[in-house]
Amino acid sequence: MIEGQRIVVTGGAGFIGSHLAEALSSTQSNEVISLDNYFTGSKSNHVPGVEYIEGHTRDIAELIPEKPDLVYHLGEYSRVERSFSETSTVWKLNKAGTFGVVEYCRDHDAKLVYAGSSTKFSDGGLGRDQSPYAWTKATNTEMIANYGRWFGLRFAITYFYNVYGPREIVSGDYATVLGIFARQFKEGKPLTVVSPGTQRRNFTHVKDIVRGLLLVGEHGTGDEYGLGADQSYSVMEIAKLFDTEIQMLDERPGNRMDAALDADKAKFLGWRAEHSVEDYIKEIVERS
Repeated sequence: MIEGQRIVVTGGAGFIGSHLAEALSSTQSNEVISLDNYFTGSKSNHVPGVEYIEGHTRDIAELIPEKPDLVYHLGEYSRVERSFSETSTVWKLNKAGTFGVVEYCRDHDAKLVYAGSSTKFSDGGLGRDQSPYAWTKATNTEMIANYGRWFGLRFAITYFYNVYGPREIVSGDYATVLGIFARQFKEGKPLTVVSPGTQRRNFTHVKDIVRGLLLVGEHGTGDEYGLGADQSYSVMEIAKLFDTEIQMLDERPGNRMDAALDADKAKFLGWRAEHSVEDYIKEIVERS
């Protein structure tokens, strides 16, 4: 249990960040500060007990001059396909922004928990170079590990696997796969599956992700904390669980084919995914 700490959550108004901030602030002895530029975050995700600051992570030292005990860095650009057309934005958020956060943690001797990308491990390790997004995330993990060696930065690096659940983005360019399917199903539209449909993913509920982040924040050290459900599904298998019409879309650049999950270090801390994506989809179908 993380208690009595000042904790910064970048991206704290986003899908995952808002759930994490909520869990951290449920312990009244914690002071929780969210830093978000609202690129994909939303003020509708604000939760009681959290201080919200709007701004870019590269300016974190000026925006939050107080000394934190712990920083969760979730506030980065996080879409593969769109990163090909928004490389400048990817660089500003994932390189300039993350450098600012790492330096901030170094200057304040704060522990950094970084949300890496599982694209780093996909397709036999080739996934790290398959898109601007994947490359920036992979090289950020290397920078953080080097800061640990060079300057004694305390850090832990996590990797999320296709997170779903309440507050996920369901429409627009930054929507999640399951969020898109759920919206299309509720609207009576065909589910759009990007070809070939055989790409596999480990769909993981946001509540499981948050439990993992809390454990890693308290006990984790070093790299390779994979947070993903054990069972993987193809995107087509997920779509078929909705038992409705499916429409195929053209293949897109940077779309990795496998999941490549390694959750051993997280499980050593006592973590395991408890929620089932099949049960989640069944509830959506039954409610509609």
